[in-house]
Amino acid sequence: MATTDEHGRGAAPSSSAGDPLMALEAMLTQEDRQSLPEPPRRELSIPRVLTALLVLALLCGGGFLALRRATAGAESIAAPWFAPYVDTTLTPTYPFEDASANPARDAVLGFVVSAPKSPCTPSWGAYYTLEEAASALDLDRRIAQARGDGGEVMVSFGGQANSELAVVCKNQTALLDAYRSVVKRYKLKTIDLDIEGAALTDSQANTRRATAIAALQRTSTSHAGLAVWLTLPVTPTGLEPEAVEVIASMLSAHVKLAGVNVMAMDFNSSSRTDEDMLGAVEGALNATHGQLMATYLRAGIRYSAAQVWNHLGVTVMIGQNDVPGERFGLAEARELAAFVRSEHLARTSIWSLNRDSSCGAVLQDTNAASNTCSGTAQSPLEFTHVFSALTGSVPAASAAQNSSSAEAIPQLTQADADDPAQSPYPIWSAAASYRTGYKVVWHHEVYEAKWFSQAQVPDAPVSSQWNTAWELIGPVLPGEHAPKLPTLPAGTYPAWSTNSIYSKGQRVLFDGLPYKAKWYSRDEPPSESGSAVAESAESGQTPWQPLFTIPGEPSPE
Repeated sequence: MATTDEHGRGAAPSSSAGDPLMALEAMLTQEDRQSLPEPPRRELSIPRVLTALLVLALLCGGGFLALRRATAGAESIAAPWFAPYVDTTLTPTYPFEDASANPARDAVLGFVVSAPKSPCTPSWGAYYTLEEAASALDLDRRIAQARGDGGEVMVSFGGQANSELAVVCKNQTALLDAYRSVVKRYKLKTIDLDIEGAALTDSQANTRRATAIAALQRTSTSHAGLAVWLTLPVTPTGLEPEAVEVIASMLSAHVKLAGVNVMAMDFNSSSRTDEDMLGAVEGALNATHGQLMATYLRAGIRYSAAQVWNHLGVTVMIGQNDVPGERFGLAEARELAAFVRSEHLARTSIWSLNRDSSCGAVLQDTNAASNTCSGTAQSPLEFTHVFSALTGSVPAASAAQNSSSAEAIPQLTQADADDPAQSPYPIWSAAASYRTGYKVVWHHEVYEAKWFSQAQVPDAPVSSQWNTAWELIGPVLPGEHAPKLPTLPAGTYPAWSTNSIYSKGQRVLFDGLPYKAKWYSRDEPPSESGSAVAESAESGQTPWQPLFTIPGEPSPE
């Protein structure tokens, strides 16, 4: 445990101060004590005497060592782990699945909230349903890619903007289904509940949320090992009463909390955090530690001081915070990482991976926070590299979950031919040219063009990712198939026919698909398939311009 330094921060009770549990019990109200289970009465009986003699014999014969090992096992402390938040819907989309863009490999994706027109439907940032995110953001594929490359992904519900599901979804069954649908779709092992703003004081929403999450952990064997984190705002002096109540509501509903993660940022207080941001963060953590010990004890859960630290997490806003004058720099990051290791906090996160780069000279010295850079002098991903030294890992799910996840993405070799019928985008072709944003399938992986290219194999070995025109998005998922192209009713345009002469600008239907002539032609059909259209249109080898968007093709520029 750390002791108080000359600045009065980083203090924690020393062993000489006595048992912290006894001290906390002394602070409990009479009502709190009445809510705790009463110890049984001690009665002397022949069976008790015989049991005592048996225990004494075991101790003399080596049972004492076994008892000590059992106690030590209960006190086992996991190594701290680091997972940065990613603003999933922010443009440009951040490639969290790419090891070069996310050295931490793990990520917390935010935020799932209520859909604006359907309160009990989960959405990403109120912009995309889960299905729409799979298409517009390729999110399912990118999550699969991150896991296939050794990373893990958590999903965060709530956040500062929009409405957390429990706040507006008032049907308990529908709320449970909403949470479950997200956990099931993304095969989640860990979830994050980010409760802030007006949601903190909504006691009915807190009850609904706690009830739903407890049922989610309890009613399904596949979710029995689901780790649940609460993320709450904090001040330099600890959690506000409403935040403590959110924790209490979860414990009261018998939710098995993996931990409480405090947002040590945007303090906006009179404690001069702009002069000592690290002191404010460490002060918040020390105060929260004491509050958590008391809250767990009131719920009848006896954790040691070390165990409570190992159920605590911290998230900082790197660089310039939303509050002018509050800035968390690289020096503070290094000292916080040391504090986390010293006290064995379970989790560390940053807001956000999208921001882990310098803003450049124009925005460097402003007090305005940016969504895409930190506002402080740094090299790319420098904060992530600092905290990635915390080498623990996101807690693993049960063996059953791991087995089902492993089976979901079959391990295919590059020798396997791509099947157009099972590919969501056109198969890459050396004869075609591809402009920025084009998506193709190659060796059972989906790639997106970073710039115009032709005849550059997507998975060709390169010395650096900067030397390839293709960005790996992720694997072709089980059950995917060739997309259906939109056709028009017969008669919308004349059907293309052999021997007809077509001049520039004329429109025809071919296999129900509309085309416009780019120049004079005769006996040159537009195409026989969507993939052929993509290849020939991009290479300029056809006199016909498709009047529809081909799957994989970006919108016309």
